Amino acid sequence: MKNLRLNALFTASLVAASLVLNFSGAGRAADYEAKPNDPYFSKFNPRKAPTPGPLLLKQGDRLAIIGDSITEQRMYSRIIETYLTACVPELQITARQYGWSGETAEGFLGRLTNDCLRFKPTVATTSYGMNDHKYRPFDVENADWYLKKYTAVVRGLEGAGARVVVGPAGSIGQMPPWVKNRTITVDEMNISLCAFRDLDIAMAKQLNARFADVFWTMFKAAYEGQKRYGTTDAPYILAGKKDGVHPDWAGHLVMAYTYLRALGLDGNLGTLTLDLGAQTATATAGHTVESFKNNELTVVSTKYPFCAGGETNRSSAIRSGTTLVPFFQELSRFQLVVKNAPAAQYQIVWGSSTNVYPAAQLAAGINLAADFVDNPFCAAFQKVDEAVAAKQAYETHQIKGVFHGEEGKADMAKAVERTEAERAPLAAAIAAARVPVRHTLTIQAVQ
Repeated sequence: MKNLRLNALFTASLVAASLVLNFSGAGRAADYEAKPNDPYFSKFNPRKAPTPGPLLLKQGDRLAIIGDSITEQRMYSRIIETYLTACVPELQITARQYGWSGETAEGFLGRLTNDCLRFKPTVATTSYGMNDHKYRPFDVENADWYLKKYTAVVRGLEGAGARVVVGPAGSIGQMPPWVKNRTITVDEMNISLCAFRDLDIAMAKQLNARFADVFWTMFKAAYEGQKRYGTTDAPYILAGKKDGVHPDWAGHLVMAYTYLRALGLDGNLGTLTLDLGAQTATATAGHTVESFKNNELTVVSTKYPFCAGGETNRSSAIRSGTTLVPFFQELSRFQLVVKNAPAAQYQIVWGSSTNVYPAAQLAAGINLAADFVDNPFCAAFQKVDEAVAAKQAYETHQIKGVFHGEEGKADMAKAVERTEAERAPLAAAIAAARVPVRHTLTIQAVQ
């Protein structure tokens, strides 16, 4: 009974703090996020989110990716798992996704032990708030209910030994077709989601959890995407053109970016350093110089840069999302540094692509991952990603179709044993897909 009273006081105090800061504009300027100077943001007063801390992940961690139908889309979850597998293989992270369409924090709380804790996760990301806010203006009673349930989820995970990254919902881009109350506006729903985000910040701080700033990052990126790529007749809707809630690949890239940063990943994926005067070459961990002669470098790499293809102006392309957040700058830096280059500029040939750079820029270092969309890692990266997609698809079936189906109801232990035997080769296929990549860089002076 004492714990229940403490929980009630805890959630009530957080709701009160959100009301004061988010709606009244009270507090110091330092309490709030800086906002772009545009009327689009005038109604929003988001609390300052904590900065990402040091690396939260430990070698051999078991990651649970938890959330509602946006998680069940298996897009941001796939980006996260593919990144962890291909870009930082030394961490040896394994993952499971637990997306469930239409779910609230309360819904996951009811299946936390059966579906998730049985697999002993050591780290977890959570994403709730979209269904919890009920597509209506903010109200204290609903916020209190949400916070109690979400707090219980985080405490349940932490009580089982998992380190947690708390994520709020993303933003809404247009009126969802299932919202019957047409007097409410998209702004009012986003203001409610922003207030829920602020509750999550305070809750994460109280529970010593990390926070991934999904809502505010997506809200700003959606504005930037429309400004760059959208028109009145063909708007760029980061949150999803179909219903304004379920993003396509660009929006999921933005979501994945927030979680990977919250996990403390620093994005240093490797550096190749060439001295043209001495004709020497070195590489950092995960990359081995095989040869360097006549300005041609051959390297064998076990760490991949992140490969993001597609058009920059389409929300259906992962590449588009990387233009709206500093993904390559903060999470995928595969650097080439060229010293003692006598010519004014050089042509860099990597795989089937060629770019030209001034010698001064090469001396400072260029990010191959950002500059070469089509590069020698793409085919291997795609195979890892396809293997991740197949495993995550099975995990949806395993949880929703089997654990919560007739087989699970009849004998859960046997259902787990059978499905784990089927999942095992899918997990093994991911590891098998990540093979060393041999690639060559040619540096040619431009006359």
